[in-house]
Amino acid sequence: MRYHKLDLNLLTALKALLAEKNVTRAGEVVHVTQSAMSGILARLRDYFGDPLIVQVGRRMELTSLAESLVEPVNDVLLRIDATIATRPEFNPQSTRRHFSVVASDYSINVLLLDVLRRVHREAPGMSLEFRTPSESAAAELEAGEVDFIVNPESQNSAVQSGAILFEDSYAIVVDVDNEIGDSISLEQYLASRHVAFQSGRHGLPQFETWMANRHSEERRVEVVAHSFYLLPQMVVGTSRLATMHTRLARQIAGSLPVRLVKPAFEIPRLVEMLQWHKYRDLDPGSMWLRDVILERARSLPSLTEIELN
Repeated sequence: MRYHKLDLNLLTALKALLAEKNVTRAGEVVHVTQSAMSGILARLRDYFGDPLIVQVGRRMELTSLAESLVEPVNDVLLRIDATIATRPEFNPQSTRRHFSVVASDYSINVLLLDVLRRVHREAPGMSLEFRTPSESAAAELEAGEVDFIVNPESQNSAVQSGAILFEDSYAIVVDVDNEIGDSISLEQYLASRHVAFQSGRHGLPQFETWMANRHSEERRVEVVAHSFYLLPQMVVGTSRLATMHTRLARQIAGSLPVRLVKPAFEIPRLVEMLQWHKYRDLDPGSMWLRDVILERARSLPSLTEIELN
């Protein structure tokens, strides 16, 4: 099909070329040979009157025109995909839909494991893929490469749809024999030895960012973990402290020789959000799954109950 002399079948290939900046890798994405993709690139260059991808030093870079095409091409293809995927009715029992969700192990343990169990019962043909949070997650949502992101409100995309899931606070986890009392002052906290969280290139989560902005040089971090679930395990048998989400800390504390200590200083609370692309607002399959997620979030104990437990 052609529109203004452009073969619309080339749009998917154009998206891959703009993303990969490499003919071979773009061909792999759309499942065509390198020679076929080279021919496609030649046709696109001819249509736009622009090389689109050029060599700069040892790297291939997009031209100014190609850079300007990235967002509108992604937008057009996502609109098409959302339109095709939308059906007047959605039957969870017979669906074969696949959804990708960006979520940390914290969000998975506190909320999404129960969602998975319900999906298993009510939508047995639905498949889900969980991806680790990364700096590219927002761009992947924008491009339609992921369906949902579960992340703190502070990391939200202002242009996509979303809903609040739940609130959480932070607790200090220590070994059961640690001599610290039931609460800890900021001075005691900074003088202690710590286990902290960092996830590869994604950087620091909300608490670690907040702490680094205020006390980065005063806090003695001895161990860095890539999983929230590992934090309390790394204080067992030591005098170290781990600062983590209260909901997950309560969940884990019963299975480890640790106890929770209340910080006697203010730490900003966490508001966890669910986000999806605005073009999926009326997609029945996406609506069903996000309703399941939101319903489970509403059934969680209140933060007050958790903190008084």
